[in-house]
Amino acid sequence: MSDAEQLEPTAAPGIAPDPVRGRPVAPDATRPVARRRTSIAGKRRAKARTRHTVLKVLVSTVVALALVTGLSAAYLYRHLNGNLHVYDAGKDIIGDQPTALAVAGPKKPLNILVMGSDSRDCSGCDVDGLTKGGQRSDTTILIHLSADRKRAYGISIPRDSIVDRPACKTSSGSVSPAATAQMWNAAFSVGGPACTISQIQNLTGIKIDHFVVVNFEGFKSMVDAIGGVNVCIPNTWDDRAHGIYLKAGTRKISGNQALQYVRIRHVPGTDGTDLGRIKRQQAFVGSMVNAVLSSNTLTNPVKVVKFLDAATKSLTVDPGLKNLSKIAGLATEFKGIGMNKIKFVTVPWAYSTAYPGRVVWRPEAAQVWNAIKHDKPLSRSLTAGSINVSNLPGTATASPTAGAGSSASTSPSASASPSASDSPSGSASGSGTPSGSSTRSAQDTAALEQAGLCT
Repeated sequence: MSDAEQLEPTAAPGIAPDPVRGRPVAPDATRPVARRRTSIAGKRRAKARTRHTVLKVLVSTVVALALVTGLSAAYLYRHLNGNLHVYDAGKDIIGDQPTALAVAGPKKPLNILVMGSDSRDCSGCDVDGLTKGGQRSDTTILIHLSADRKRAYGISIPRDSIVDRPACKTSSGSVSPAATAQMWNAAFSVGGPACTISQIQNLTGIKIDHFVVVNFEGFKSMVDAIGGVNVCIPNTWDDRAHGIYLKAGTRKISGNQALQYVRIRHVPGTDGTDLGRIKRQQAFVGSMVNAVLSSNTLTNPVKVVKFLDAATKSLTVDPGLKNLSKIAGLATEFKGIGMNKIKFVTVPWAYSTAYPGRVVWRPEAAQVWNAIKHDKPLSRSLTAGSINVSNLPGTATASPTAGAGSSASTSPSASASPSASDSPSGSASGSGTPSGSSTRSAQDTAALEQAGLCT
């Protein structure tokens, strides 16, 4: 046997030679190796496919969410825009309108007339059974935003003011001739927003840039959407004949209770006229503004959407505010104004001797309108006693008082006061302790109590 023959392996029965090394290998020994190699390769391929699948799912999910979010936002935008009722009052105003004066400033001043309709012909508006009674401007506030965007005023006009009404177009298209010695809110009844706009422009010479009308339903819904508004009541109100009963103290109210709060006339210690509730309305609106701008609302998407839905459902606006983008643009104009620069005042008034229970504007009213027309700050005498949005009656920490019938009150620095010339005849011009003062005169305190606000 040669050396070569000795090196050649001999295959036993059932044994196949190794094709590479020429050594015999058992058939069953070759399969596990092949299976192991296949298994390892398979695992590697499976991991790659898994990573690829996960990536696809993530991308698909992100795209789907983006589409859903975009579609939801688009739907919500259309829905909220669809809530708005747009009315071009300009086409129904008879005669020439005043021209805005050129003033110094980076922008032009803005004058927005806010009217609260007391119509009961809407869902939830039948608060006192007076349905089908037409509509009047239950509340009228002129909002003035300065050209430098550093101050804003809300000027309330008593609905019981005796004024001259211009000729107005009625809802039927006919013309109601001009009339003298009319109540302020009669204009809204005669010709709606256009007649009220015409009336204030004729009486003051101020050009109205935008207007907003809100009804009872819209007011209640907005208050409910933000979870209610804080108020402070010095004495228990028991006027169940008109659907309201509130114990003295600080509390949060909403719904019909909130509506009755701003509308009630028969508050203990008041004369039962519209004048006493003006300050309550101003303080309530200011407290509502604070609630809307609070982090509790702005960081809660559900509250924001509910508020926007409520705010748009029952609003009538001019074409300049025809959609959310326009309204948002207007809202941004207030961005740089601090809460302490937003003040609510009332047109200086005095009780009428010719028309008992009604009021006339005092000579100081001309100073208010002239300052607004020329975009000048109101003097301290005209803003003293104003309601300051940054410091409202009822928003400070409640504390017990010794006052009869009071369980809690606050110490606001914003005060509502008659003038120094206030007398038994009932005149009031809105002077007294400056807003923001830490002390109040006896007249200031009396005025707050008469308005049903805590002292």
